[in-house]
Amino acid sequence: VKNSTQNADSHAKIPTMTFLVPFFMIAIGLASYSLQLFSDFGVKQELVAVIFTLGVAMATVGARRQAVGVQDRVIRLEERLRMHQLFDDDMAGQISGFTTSQLIALRFASDEELPGLARKVLTENITDQKVIKQLIRNWRADHQRV
Repeated sequence: VKNSTQNADSHAKIPTMTFLVPFFMIAIGLASYSLQLFSDFGVKQELVAVIFTLGVAMATVGARRQAVGVQDRVIRLEERLRMHQLFDDDMAGQISGFTTSQLIALRFASDEELPGLARKVLTENITDQKVIKQLIRNWRADHQRV
């Protein structure tokens, strides 16, 4: 190891192409092999293409759901930390009462607006994200959503 100190420049990163190129090569190979195999058994090529397309679509949707699920957990953690910094002791004790869905909606509230809005969400048991977002007057943008 040249440099034992890690920083932004020396942080190891495996390029995306390291994974994408072999994945697509394997996928093309499997598709070709499957097409030949199914053709030998009299299965139409269109059916194989449909099955393959459905498989890719299902994998894509599954990957997206996992990414959003992880991000929701991160947002929940970030908002709980933010609330601990902004709330008085009375409200800080109620942070665990928020659902993940409520926290995801409340992340758009400004620091000044959050304590009052959070109290309203809890006392009125507002669970609909759209309703919570419509209550926000001073919007705090989130440009990092997956």
